[in-house]
Amino acid sequence: MKKYQDHYFKKAKQENYPARSIYKLKEINNRFGVLKPGMKVLDLGAAPGSWTLFAAEKVGPSGLVLSCDLSEPNASFPRNVTFLVEDVFTRSPAFEALLAEKGPFDAVVSDMAPRTTGVKFTDQARSMNLCEEALALARQVLLKGGSFVVKNFEGPDTKAYTDGLRRFFDTVKVFKPKSTREESKEIFIIGMGFTGREAS
Repeated sequence: MKKYQDHYFKKAKQENYPARSIYKLKEINNRFGVLKPGMKVLDLGAAPGSWTLFAAEKVGPSGLVLSCDLSEPNASFPRNVTFLVEDVFTRSPAFEALLAEKGPFDAVVSDMAPRTTGVKFTDQARSMNLCEEALALARQVLLKGGSFVVKNFEGPDTKAYTDGLRRFFDTVKVFKPKSTREESKEIFIIGMGFTGREAS
């Protein structure tokens, strides 16, 4: 059996999710309660679609999810989801219009990851670039009191980034879900209680 075909891989297949990443967001939500019925959620790096599907379930028919990725998802989404093929670094006018129309958002979640090179510091630096862009967008579109979840390949800049989030959120936590592979450097940084401004 291939190594990646572990418990969570099989569970995702059984429960009709396109990827095991569903369980990471599920653990985050169980711990921090960032997704609730009626919320509006922006999902960055959405393909293959597990996070979007889970967010859509949690917010229910009275909520909505706007999601985007460079790749097409491997999932069919319910009616409360709008998906676009989009680069968050060079957002199209159509995507900007949707952000304005559907926002502001109660939560911004980002599972964005760089194309890995196998060179640890390069991959960490690329991951940090994505984290910075996710935060910049979250600061534009989050409601006051909103939440932010971002994936990061832990490296030398992680602490400074996490400390920096405290300028914009009442509470900041670092979390490694049990469903993350043991050998992975992947962590999730969660900001709760968006202040809507930089703290003085």
